[in-house]
Amino acid sequence: MDRILERYERNSFAEKQLVLNDPVSPANWTLEYNKLKARIELLQREQRHYMGEELDSLNQRDLQNLEQQLAIALKNIRFRKNQLLYESISELQRKEKALQEQNYMLAKQIKEKEKEMVQQPHWDQQNHGNNMPTFSMASQLPCLNINGAYEGVATEDGRINGLDLNMDSLYSCHLGCFPA
Repeated sequence: MDRILERYERNSFAEKQLVLNDPVSPANWTLEYNKLKARIELLQREQRHYMGEELDSLNQRDLQNLEQQLAIALKNIRFRKNQLLYESISELQRKEKALQEQNYMLAKQIKEKEKEMVQQPHWDQQNHGNNMPTFSMASQLPCLNINGAYEGVATEDGRINGLDLNMDSLYSCHLGCFPA
């Protein structure tokens, strides 16, 4: 029976402590509110100090601590920046190496195709007895000289092979910088 009474007293005492320390009670709300409000004001003041504002109220020791905190923060920022730059450079070097390898493989394939093309006409000539190449060039390809004169046939509206080569659209500038 004594044990039961002891357990009852312990539990009832624990319940009383929980009720007194209950964070839901209105008395604790006002206390918690005041603590949080003071903390917010302190953080805002520190933020203003970090921004270089309201430094008049600080003594020399506080200024030195602020300077040390800023130096440490700047050191961490530079370290992180250098780390990101190093990672970026490493990634770019890896991509460059892959592209160089791909370029090497493509150049090798081009050389192989060129060798095949050089050997194929000889093989065609030997097998067919023709002295003519296997491909023929067009008699004359149309070209546009630098001065704008076309060596070929143009239609009445200035179109060649479906392309409009008139320069009227370039001269009709909205700024009026070219004569109409």
